[in-house]
Amino acid sequence: MSRRPFDAAVIGSGPNGLAAALAIQATGRRVVIYEASDKVGGGLSTDALTLPGFRHDLCSAIHPMAVASPFLRTLPLAEHGLEWVHPEVPLAHPLTDRPAVLLHRSVRETARALGGDGRAYVRMMQPLVDGWQALMRAGMGPPGWLGAPATLMRFGLAAALPATALARGWFDEEPARALFAGIAAHSVLPLERTPSAAIGLMLQIAGHAVGWPMPRGGAGSLADAMASLFLSRGGVVRLNTLIDDVHAAETLGPVFFDTGPHALARIAEKHLPLGFLRALRRYRYGPGVFKLDYALSGPIPWADPTVARAGTVHLGGGLDEIAASEWACTHGQTSNRPYVLVAQQSVADPSRAPEGKHTGWAYCHVPPGSTVDMTAIIESQIEAAAPGFGDLVLARTATRPRDFAARNPNYVGGDVNGGMADLTQLLTRPTVRVVPWSTPDPRIWICSASTPPGGGVHGMGGYNAAAAAYPDEVPPLAPVQVPS
Repeated sequence: MSRRPFDAAVIGSGPNGLAAALAIQATGRRVVIYEASDKVGGGLSTDALTLPGFRHDLCSAIHPMAVASPFLRTLPLAEHGLEWVHPEVPLAHPLTDRPAVLLHRSVRETARALGGDGRAYVRMMQPLVDGWQALMRAGMGPPGWLGAPATLMRFGLAAALPATALARGWFDEEPARALFAGIAAHSVLPLERTPSAAIGLMLQIAGHAVGWPMPRGGAGSLADAMASLFLSRGGVVRLNTLIDDVHAAETLGPVFFDTGPHALARIAEKHLPLGFLRALRRYRYGPGVFKLDYALSGPIPWADPTVARAGTVHLGGGLDEIAASEWACTHGQTSNRPYVLVAQQSVADPSRAPEGKHTGWAYCHVPPGSTVDMTAIIESQIEAAAPGFGDLVLARTATRPRDFAARNPNYVGGDVNGGMADLTQLLTRPTVRVVPWSTPDPRIWICSASTPPGGGVHGMGGYNAAAAAYPDEVPPLAPVQVPS
């Protein structure tokens, strides 16, 4: 047997690496995946972090963009064990001295609780939700697709604004502004900067169009299903295998790196020109994450009982308070009232905890590499919206920025988003090249979250890299229904 039997190799088995491998494999080529850890998935994984019987997501937890992904939607992942669980309500945002604002699947049901801003909400969101497939194809797929120009223009006019400007320009009252601010803060950018509104809009559109669901059994179930599909089609996965040079891969064909630019520069140093290596090393990372996982004796006791219906909860007050929190972490400061993301997966998925018990997942953004223990601060934010929460905690595990970076080299400084997504770097991700997934060496490609379309669990970085390397050979994306 040949020493190099594979037509292509993928380094790293995060969602983008798995997607790249599946897309290449669909062209009829033999593909091998190398993974340094003992299981596939990268940050897309689930484990027992607190007590026996409690299953916690190590990084990502809620996956609207995976369900909306133009590539993942084409894969028969249900045949390989993937089941999406949809909470009754995708998202809740508690507010002080007034009812929580809820993001429902229905635009109009969401709008009914927004008071005087209800009509403006429908006017802004409904046309975008109607054209969601076109927006996902244009925003996440390879460049050049120009379908649904009216929808794309409508989105572009709104997305060109910073999140603060969009929220204040469209809405007069705090509930609608706060709802959008919490979603836009997923951009991990100051909300006064572009493209914070664009990222927020995509997530909000997805919430209405496909929901904010979770894989039954944990985030790792999605990675396991992708790997199972890959293996069933003849792929090979080599776990516990660290590749430290391109020549170590068992192929004379292309090698696709599901790694950050800094890691690619280190591994491929002997194969890439000095100027390109310098550009990779200049790649900028953003704020880190401080995360807490909880084993709970009961469901989180939200003061507003409607919040218990949601899979995801945003804490942090209104637009101004959330904007201040996100400004702080991007300027090296730690907020005493941070924007906190909470997921209560066991409310919709009882398999996450022993009978009668529950899990909790919460994090906030912090400066890169921060060593500040945010446990008490995060729990103060939760307790303010859910008095008595602390009495339910059976066990907790904290994951600091350095822990994220130690667990996954792609998470530089605890940045789980694949790098700063400000406008400059969004357009030059990871370097300035016409084909951003390519390098000066035709054998070496990069397909991680540090490439377009950026962070999140959607696999499109992997698909786009494969499509660029094998034009007209990779499988087509999901068909787009253009609104009339």
